[in-house]
Amino acid sequence: MIKIGTNPIAWSNDDMQEIGGETSLQTCLQEAAAAGYAGIELGHKFPREAVALKAELAPHELDLISGWYSSFLLDRSAEDEIAHMQPHLALLKAMGCGVMVWAECSGAIHGDRLMPLSRRPRMAAADWEGFSQKLTQVANYLADQGVAMAYHHHMGTVIETEDEVCKLMEMTGDTVGLLLDTGHISFAGGNPGRLTEKFKHRIRHFHAKDIRSDVARAAVHQDKSFLEAVLDGVYTVPGDGNIDYRPLFYSLFGANYQGWVVVEAEQDPEKANPFIYARKGYDYLRQTLQETGFSIAGKKGDIE
Repeated sequence: MIKIGTNPIAWSNDDMQEIGGETSLQTCLQEAAAAGYAGIELGHKFPREAVALKAELAPHELDLISGWYSSFLLDRSAEDEIAHMQPHLALLKAMGCGVMVWAECSGAIHGDRLMPLSRRPRMAAADWEGFSQKLTQVANYLADQGVAMAYHHHMGTVIETEDEVCKLMEMTGDTVGLLLDTGHISFAGGNPGRLTEKFKHRIRHFHAKDIRSDVARAAVHQDKSFLEAVLDGVYTVPGDGNIDYRPLFYSLFGANYQGWVVVEAEQDPEKANPFIYARKGYDYLRQTLQETGFSIAGKKGDIE
């Protein structure tokens, strides 16, 4: 059983909030529900109090899937990070979320429109062991709280490339789950199919972000910033880019994956109408997931 969700970043960008800045939360929720999605991740326009958030989501029959957490474990102790994340953890637990989207943001540049991707931070060799130990400690704590850590590799951060993702998985305990983001790993020059197959039993969350490979190559060649590449249209919804999702979904099906598959495809809404692309992504995922063996849970738990 699998659920198809979305992220509000197609309507209103979190890293560059003027992109879609005039789009209301109500428009986002109405269109996400109308496109067929069963749930949605947090965005910057969402209330951060459970009662208010439930009141926003309930009329649209949308579950809260999860929400991004910016970690600074390279600079903090595990205990300090655990203390710092308590409000976010409490909200996710109150909303019934099973995973926390986790990304190490020490030195990250993905939110700086003027910073070329070649300037992104890299983990010093001496820092890997300590970082991995602290990350495992925090993930163990989250597991005890009933929330799985889903580590989000991301362009412009210390965990960006396929080699870095592999090293992170190899150096951490099994409680450190993987959020496999097809668009980010493809942009970083990696192979999403190979990563999915290799770590299918560690994948706790899945972001179906497609990529326009020609735009990605141009961004790397011209050493653009992450946000400039986004504005150029490097990402799109699944089925509209260059990624073949069928082998990935066969791997997930073989591993009995039962989480969410989330469309998280940031685009400029003035160039890519959010509702049209949301529907296109949903239709592709629904068809492709069913073709690869999955049953899909609808908004009220019914099987499609």
